[in-house]
Amino acid sequence: MKVLESSRTPEAIGPYVLGRELNGVCYFSGQIALDRQTNQMKQDSLEEEVKQVFYNIECMLADNGLGFANVIKTTVFLVDMADFQAVNSIYSSYFQAPFPARSCVAVKGLPKGARVEIEVIAGRS
Repeated sequence: MKVLESSRTPEAIGPYVLGRELNGVCYFSGQIALDRQTNQMKQDSLEEEVKQVFYNIECMLADNGLGFANVIKTTVFLVDMADFQAVNSIYSSYFQAPFPARSCVAVKGLPKGARVEIEVIAGRS
């Protein structure tokens, strides 16, 4: 198994790696709105937070030779399901048909006070 890395995404805040690849399938750790440059959360608005999450995902994918078209499965973690529509609206701007499979779950809390965390699984064509 190969370890996947990125110099543009936040460093792990625990005992895990950014991602692992096995047989062309890339399993990435969830991303929150942590800005690697400042090591601070971007949380002025839900929209800003979600866009930072997707920026982190985009960097993570690109630095490993992948893009959003390679994503086959996502899991969205929300602290408040009332945010579902707003997150879904932004989410839909990053993916085109055929869309990845997706799960969305409500959680009691996320690291660093995040309101949303998204993890992806991507495949190499």
